[in-house]
Amino acid sequence: MAATLRTHVGRIRRQNEDAAWLDEARGVFAIADGMGGHLAGEVASKMAIDAVMAATEGERTAGVSVLRAAAERAHEAILAHAEMHPECSGMGTTLSVMWRGGRYMYIAHVGDSRIYRLRGGKLEQITEDHSLVEELVRAKIITREEARTHPRRNIITRALGTPGENSADLLATDTQRGDLWLLCSDGLNSMISDREIERTMNAAGNLENMADALIAKALDAGGRDNVTLILYRDEEVSAWIQD
Repeated sequence: MAATLRTHVGRIRRQNEDAAWLDEARGVFAIADGMGGHLAGEVASKMAIDAVMAATEGERTAGVSVLRAAAERAHEAILAHAEMHPECSGMGTTLSVMWRGGRYMYIAHVGDSRIYRLRGGKLEQITEDHSLVEELVRAKIITREEARTHPRRNIITRALGTPGENSADLLATDTQRGDLWLLCSDGLNSMISDREIERTMNAAGNLENMADALIAKALDAGGRDNVTLILYRDEEVSAWIQD
């Protein structure tokens, strides 16, 4: 199997506000981490995933324009839902989605869920967090290590369904046969370091064992948040339709 998905409520939370979906045959993978009070975060993340499913259904050509439309559709739907349901006021969600086309991976990203690529045993974070601590790191006010334990590390600066800047980062990056791709909510990378993620991915072997090991490590480290991940191994040889 070239792809697998795992999600766990964690050891502290009572409900799972993460949502994820994959279409392995078409190379579409998406993850969302909702926020906003009792059940509202769960609604927001599901609406984001539903928007990705609807936007990519029937599309043969992968590209960022479709993913941009999906993020915009999700944002508008979440705002409308919150307006009609006052108990959901303030809800929002991250969204990280990638779509394989030819030798490229097309990506749309909002928030602090992440997309990583493991190539030649080396892990690289492909997306950039929209978070307060990431801004502090870029400004060299704190170090990357200090960001992991910063008291305001959970504050994100961009999310679908929230006021202000909420547009998705759009990018395309290459993919090679043998690349391992990881999409995850921050319930994984807030619990274990990138170095530990890299070590686990290199040591675990098949994707099923790898997914189980990553979830277990997040839980062993405290499991303070919901943790959700998708793993995908690029095994394609022939070219796909692309832009």
